[in-house]
Amino acid sequence: MDTHIENFGECKFTSPADYDYWTKEGSMVLIQTIFENKQALADHLKDPIFFEQAGPREKIYYNPSTVTAGIVTCGGLCPGINDVIRALVMELHYRYKVTRILGFPFGYEGMVKQSGHRPIELVPDKVAQIMTQGGSILSSSRGNQNVSDMVDTLSLYGIRMLFCIGGDGTLRGAQAISEEIKKRKEDIAVVGIPKTIDNDINYVQKTFGFSTAFSKAVEAVDCAHVEAKGAPNGIGLVKLMGRHSGFIAVNAALASKNVNFVLIPEKDFDLEGEGAFLPVLKERIKRRGHSVIIVAEGAGQKFFEEKGEKDPSGNKKLSDVGVFMKDKINEYFKKEKMTVNLKYIDPSYIIRSVPANADDSVFCGFLAQNAVHAAMCGKTNMVVGIWNNVFTYIPIQVAISERKVLQPDRSTLWRALLASTGQPSELKSTEK
Repeated sequence: MDTHIENFGECKFTSPADYDYWTKEGSMVLIQTIFENKQALADHLKDPIFFEQAGPREKIYYNPSTVTAGIVTCGGLCPGINDVIRALVMELHYRYKVTRILGFPFGYEGMVKQSGHRPIELVPDKVAQIMTQGGSILSSSRGNQNVSDMVDTLSLYGIRMLFCIGGDGTLRGAQAISEEIKKRKEDIAVVGIPKTIDNDINYVQKTFGFSTAFSKAVEAVDCAHVEAKGAPNGIGLVKLMGRHSGFIAVNAALASKNVNFVLIPEKDFDLEGEGAFLPVLKERIKRRGHSVIIVAEGAGQKFFEEKGEKDPSGNKKLSDVGVFMKDKINEYFKKEKMTVNLKYIDPSYIIRSVPANADDSVFCGFLAQNAVHAAMCGKTNMVVGIWNNVFTYIPIQVAISERKVLQPDRSTLWRALLASTGQPSELKSTEK
């Protein structure tokens, strides 16, 4: 794995940021931190794999007085986007004395001249209170745009650094922009700030918005618990976001403590047969008189016919597993001649449209500040993240090489979930 960060050249300008201490160029964060024994550690240190540590450098590549910075927010909405925008503007303006910051509206669409959108001038007074709002003051969009046209726009407005706030698809777009810039032999830094409530960016310990999203989801889960307890043989079924990764579902369950089953994309399950989900659910209802279930949106897709449809961002369209599970549960208990009272809750976009909570708001500030530090040093085609609780710089290619998923067979998070819910480690039919 190549973790080298691209850089335009020697940093000759003294940073105007008046920090008490600086991060040394070359400081590194080991990717692996757990070793079976001392020998394994010694062997690893002979040729360690590491990420570059994030932070302000004393010498920078750009003369801040010549810099025009650009900011774009893409993909689905997420708690904390406005916190990131605010922190970028404040860091650029007050620490690095950058006087011109432009926000491109409606995602990458706003970077294409033919769209008719024009950039918005961002100044401290304009962004001072935006952290109280959900969504993005720049708005967003999905879909691909012509890369050459986008770079033309950057050149037209004299952009020297572009901050791309978004998830996997946004980062792929940022990489394409960076490659086009390289072809033109220009020095426009492209820095990604990973945004997704699914927390599924590779080698990024946590993405902003995730904490707020699962915290908000807990409200729906607790409502489902009240509904389940409030009726004989009550069942509360909650569908949460998580196309490929079950992090929201699992963390919401762990935070709530009122969940009995969690179904996620990473863990296969069957519906009927000895040891499968529905018979186990029946035993739970007979024993306790109620149950709360969380299903992630990407779980159980094997039960649907593959249609091959995709959304504007190129993601495969998923079938609605929430409604499917609601119908299957009701059908099963009717067949078993057992009356249940099922309440289905889908908080959907509610969990991503709210302002960031305190934890995410602080985290957004760190990500934005470290993104500015990177761009000022001429680092490009990279993402700012956090790994082993240290802020890092990683190449976009590493971040998008595969999707981060929960690994139930060796995950302490999944082990904690099993202990909290009491559900079996397997919900597969043992019948042949």
